[in-house]
Amino acid sequence: MASGNGSKLQIENLSLTFGGVKALIDVNLDVRDNEILAIIGPNGAGKTCILNCINGFYKPQEGTIRYNGQGITKMRPDKIAELGLARTFQNIELYTGLTTQDNIMAARHVLMKQNFLSGALYFGWAHKEEIEHRKTVEDIIDFLEIEPIRKRVVGVLPYGMRKRVELGRALALEPKVLLLDEPMAGMNLEEKEDIARFIIDVFEGQGATYPDTPVLRDGITCIILVEHDMGVVMDIADRIIVLDFGRKIAEGTPAEIKSNPDVIKAYLGQAD
Repeated sequence: MASGNGSKLQIENLSLTFGGVKALIDVNLDVRDNEILAIIGPNGAGKTCILNCINGFYKPQEGTIRYNGQGITKMRPDKIAELGLARTFQNIELYTGLTTQDNIMAARHVLMKQNFLSGALYFGWAHKEEIEHRKTVEDIIDFLEIEPIRKRVVGVLPYGMRKRVELGRALALEPKVLLLDEPMAGMNLEEKEDIARFIIDVFEGQGATYPDTPVLRDGITCIILVEHDMGVVMDIADRIIVLDFGRKIAEGTPAEIKSNPDVIKAYLGQAD
């Protein structure tokens, strides 16, 4: 069960070390339902390390991570994904030789119930299931406004479009918690505005627009956002965690973070 304050994810005393380098030092935070939580800080502060610990890529030396009360600290990434956590990456991780449609469809295979043997014996069941998954993929493609590139090989797409495809692949896993690692890095202003709009729209849910695709219909009400664009963070985040050299130095609303002297000194800089 989630804790009484509506937390879906709890991180307690998390420490991560690479040789003599301390990437995270005794970090405590909770991720609540019905909020977009932003994690900010200078380069090397440990932001991506937290996401890597949450989805099982890194195994911390100390501390615990719980999702809905269940310990996931030592769990494999595929098992964590099955629980309902999905992410995008700072450096795009797509199948560059596959099309947009096939990249997003690849994520749906985690959710398929029919294995190869049952599909061979009961073609009708497997065929029906694939049709349903492909309908979800097409809804995600429509939502992200990437229909013109659905049949194009990802490796030849512009950077901003590949970022959308990666977001689509994460949505295809139908997560309950969405981890976004610098989804707007390297984008121009128009591309950033589009991604920010998609994040807000998927958080709020689209209701009857996509009645057969729960992840779009109902939305994802628990999002963790790592991002350097402070304008975007201050506009869309409900709460902000600030890291510096692996330690949490502040936590609060955008207004509180903006005026926090420790944050100004470590990251935001002094206004002229």
